Amino acid sequence: MIKRLLLIAVAVLPLVAAAQARIAIVDSRQVFDAMPEKATAEATLKALSDTYNKEFAQLRADFDTKFADYQAVANDASTPATIRDRRMQEVQEGNKKLQAFEQAAAADLQSRRDALMKPINERIQAAIKAVGDEGEYDLVLDTATTPVAYAGSSVVDLTAAVMAKLGL
Repeated sequence: MIKRLLLIAVAVLPLVAAAQARIAIVDSRQVFDAMPEKATAEATLKALSDTYNKEFAQLRADFDTKFADYQAVANDASTPATIRDRRMQEVQEGNKKLQAFEQAAAADLQSRRDALMKPINERIQAAIKAVGDEGEYDLVLDTATTPVAYAGSSVVDLTAAVMAKLGL
């Protein structure tokens, strides 16, 4: 009998503790979209992307020229095999350059994106923490990253408070 009561108490205790917890939600994506730094970062990334796209277009045009030269030589039976082989090598090298440039550009864009967005996300997280601490919440769920199937009426949405904390 005592074991049953103890077992019931152990099973019910976490439920009672959870009922005491103050839980809130926030939509960090909404906050992020309202940040003025986001537009600046996106403009910087767009300019860099445009620069890479111009360079890639030039590399692609050079490759297309080399490929057209190779096709002209490859279909001409009077062209020596050495010239055909050299043109094929140029096409293969051009293709490797295109792929290497594309990969390096994508990696650099991602690195720059991470570097530009990190301070914005850190400011948002600091504001969420500050609002959570001020309201003495035990748990703040981010609906942008954590799917919330249901939030009852006792759950408070702190999105507006976080935006106000950031001066938005």
